[in-house]
Amino acid sequence: MKGYLSIREAAVKWGVSERRINQYCSEGRIPGAERFGGSWAIPEHAQKPGDPRKQKKPPLPPKSKKAPELFAGFMPLMNTPFEPGHCAEAIDKMKAGPKKDIALAEYHYFSGQAEKAMQETEGYLTAADGATRLSACWIFAYSCLTMGRIDHARSALREIQKTLAVSGETAPPVRAMEAFVAFAAAVLLHLPLPEEMPPAGEFLPLLPPGLRAFALYVQAHYLYLKEEYAHSAGIVEATLAMGADAYPISAIYLHLVAVMDYMSLKQTDRAQAHLLTAWEIARPDDLIEGFGEHHGLLGAMLEATIKPNWPEDFKRIIDITYRFSSGWRRVHNPITGHDVADDLTTTEFAMAMLAARNWTNQEIAKYLNISSNTVKNHISEAMKKLNAQTRKELKKYMLQ
Repeated sequence: MKGYLSIREAAVKWGVSERRINQYCSEGRIPGAERFGGSWAIPEHAQKPGDPRKQKKPPLPPKSKKAPELFAGFMPLMNTPFEPGHCAEAIDKMKAGPKKDIALAEYHYFSGQAEKAMQETEGYLTAADGATRLSACWIFAYSCLTMGRIDHARSALREIQKTLAVSGETAPPVRAMEAFVAFAAAVLLHLPLPEEMPPAGEFLPLLPPGLRAFALYVQAHYLYLKEEYAHSAGIVEATLAMGADAYPISAIYLHLVAVMDYMSLKQTDRAQAHLLTAWEIARPDDLIEGFGEHHGLLGAMLEATIKPNWPEDFKRIIDITYRFSSGWRRVHNPITGHDVADDLTTTEFAMAMLAARNWTNQEIAKYLNISSNTVKNHISEAMKKLNAQTRKELKKYMLQ
């Protein structure tokens, strides 16, 4: 056939056996080869196939550059994995200096010792290192909130904004950190969110694991406020499944928002499981601050679970609740114009929260193992203090 070689001719030309030529053709390694009956016709200008073992390997794709961590060293204790009961050891192992001082202040804040945390961070509010300064301002702001020093808290939050602003408007990591800090403050204080927020994918990859877990807690809390309880719980469960329990501070807050979600969904067994897990993580190191901060949102779970078994710890948590709530309301109410309940006892507040979530008196009574009459009296007293005539009116005074 004109323009083609037979198998024999190709074998002679390339110095291989006819069997090898057949193999080449069968494997499709000779472009243009055509089958005719039981044989093959090979284009006369075809090139002998090379040994695939000697073929040049395609270049590997370039390695992706690791995203730069945002302000490396920000909130060092939150970003340190340690076994419950070994928090002090984790701090002791840190090199003496600002990082260790900030870690100790973190411990004092998260263990309900706001005054110590405030004193320990005050000297670092204008530190040259950005991570140290931001950590100090964040801890100092929330400590002052707990101590009722609202002007000091606002001043520290302004210092955070100033620090981020001078770090470079065009730097994505700076913008991402600014977004995270602003978003966290707005969500945790139940304030209006910033008008523009970059997608979580822009800043989550830039955060170290411990802080990333806390950022996901903030996101879950945000979804809770939007009443997307199942979505919020899903984020918590996924974050914990990916190892967030290695970072106790973030893990405690994640478990607590799961309690809030499951109580809103009336899944009390799952809520209690998360509360007890949070308590198992927190109690060995006395990291009880988060329980006080979230008391009103936990739907009387502390009263049902912690109070009967750890009454002294419960008293301390309630003390944190009163102090934190007082400062929190002094920031929240003037900015939002909402009069969130500020003169209820913690028991009245907890029951009113459940009532606002459409729990009946009978459901609350069964859950708390008390009489329906007792529930009715507490809720009636709460409504009287708030001048609310119906449960629908009661809802506007309660956190959602």
